Amino acid sequence: MILYNVTLNVDEEIKEEWLQWMKEIHLPEVMATGKFISYEMYKIQNHNPQDSSNNYSVQYKAKSFVEYEDYINTYGPALKQKTLEKYGEKILAFRTLLEKV
Repeated sequence: MILYNVTLNVDEEIKEEWLQWMKEIHLPEVMATGKFISYEMYKIQNHNPQDSSNNYSVQYKAKSFVEYEDYINTYGPALKQKTLEKYGEKILAFRTLLEKV
């Protein structure tokens, strides 16, 4: 099992719109590629009450590295571009790949 994790920092001013867009548009588009078997989305809780940042983790599960790699090479660039065009630098993301052991 492969876990593809995307951690995002979202500007406060677009948070609600972005959450709706993720749930109604982006996540269904990613899942429609057929490369992932499931996903989960989490809000990252801050330890510091003074920190009001909006950080999220979206975790996609793939059966194999081959499925993940096909997503990254075939579908990922266009989906990333759509997000960039819609939100620009109001969202910062980094990606990690984990393998179940």
